[in-house]
Amino acid sequence: MRVRLIQHTPEPLRTLYVAARTCYSPAGPLSIEEATREKIETLIEKVFRSGHESILEHVSFTFGIEGVSRVLTHQLVRHRIASFSQQSQRYVKMEEGVVVPPSIKRNREAMELFQKGIDHAWEIYRGLLEMGIKKEDARFILPNATPSSIVMTMNLRELIHSSGLRLCFRAQWEIRMLFTYIKREVKKVDRFIADFLQPRCIHLGYCPEKKTCGLRPLKREVIKDD
Repeated sequence: MRVRLIQHTPEPLRTLYVAARTCYSPAGPLSIEEATREKIETLIEKVFRSGHESILEHVSFTFGIEGVSRVLTHQLVRHRIASFSQQSQRYVKMEEGVVVPPSIKRNREAMELFQKGIDHAWEIYRGLLEMGIKKEDARFILPNATPSSIVMTMNLRELIHSSGLRLCFRAQWEIRMLFTYIKREVKKVDRFIADFLQPRCIHLGYCPEKKTCGLRPLKREVIKDD
């Protein structure tokens, strides 16, 4: 898996600050004065904790993602408030490759069985193409483990929401790895902004799932019904 930040909103912290100040200041956005980084961070933190998250939509990030499975991309595109451009199996002849789950990789017998199925699928794929079958039809035999590439653009509000779900310790391993890399890329731009990318239990103060990993107590243990 390879993840790289392709582009982002210039001066994202300043953009958030101007958006926040515009909501509560008689001055227009073009007249908002400069402020220290400490003042900017304090205001953004206060606004975020108050639930006024619309300002986050003014900042966006675009990532190039390679070497991930179709299992991952099927999960990823469910985040609707984002833009995606994925490598097409209809127009691109797929090259042999595979994304292997760690649980299979560390089990020799399972790995041999898995590889046998993968090899057979690719053999059929090549055979169909040699018969003159179109790529858009031959691709039906390809496994979910086939590597894919995708470009994703998300605004910061959606990125925080998605990270809250996908950085959870109970999230599927591959997409959790992806968002770990995404957070690493955002941290190169601004550590303060990257710190908002956390499992949602960190922001909530409790685990909203039926079972907790232990990082935070369950909701029913924190919020008691009357």
